[in-house]
Amino acid sequence: MVKKQGKKKPAAAKETENPLFEKRERNYRIGGNIQPKRDLYRYVRWPEYIQLQRKRRVLLTRLKVPPPINQFRNTLDKAQATALFRLLSKYKPESREQKKTRLENEAKGEKSKTKPYLLKFGLQHIAHLVESNKAKLVIIAHDVDPIELVLWLPALCRSMNVPYVIVKSRSRLGLMTHKKTCTAVALTEVRKEDVHELELIVKNARAQFNDNPEVSKWGGGVMGAKSVRRQEEKEKLIAHEAAKKAGL
Repeated sequence: MVKKQGKKKPAAAKETENPLFEKRERNYRIGGNIQPKRDLYRYVRWPEYIQLQRKRRVLLTRLKVPPPINQFRNTLDKAQATALFRLLSKYKPESREQKKTRLENEAKGEKSKTKPYLLKFGLQHIAHLVESNKAKLVIIAHDVDPIELVLWLPALCRSMNVPYVIVKSRSRLGLMTHKKTCTAVALTEVRKEDVHELELIVKNARAQFNDNPEVSKWGGGVMGAKSVRRQEEKEKLIAHEAAKKAGL
């Protein structure tokens, strides 16, 4: 086999240093040379609410989280949530302007014959609807603070065989009820054209939340990289000592 003869690269020309410019070592102490550019992301002083968010996230990852709290980490996926909120937007409660128009029409003697189908909200009201089996679907926010406000609601829905879903987030539910935030909403009735869509959502809700044993499992207990490495080193040391004793 004939070897390919490549062209030889010319030797790089040596840079001639100017003797007038003296080369000095850089001093990066206080009052010294300008510091080189570094990634200072870890030194950023974040606002307190962001620090609390991060600490809470770390604690929920590291500590063992009981099932009633851990179930709020399993939320509806994006595609299903989009379809759900599209349905909910059709049943928003009336705004101030709509209420004003309705009352003016009622004062004139023009009453609407069609029955209004609206979302129900308010924890006590939703609890009453679930207990009386009037709620067809309960939607709960995943980021309610304090979580104790809605901790009991999934268990109540399961015991009364009412389908429920956990969604992101309380501010998005608030948009459906003309509020800043909302912990939970419920659907009791829908129009004929939306019955099929509601049935599909209810079917998915039962499969994903009501009848899913994975939801009621412990969470957390995931250690960081440093802790895992430290634990591995300890285990290696113990195994080494055991091997020594066995050899003796």
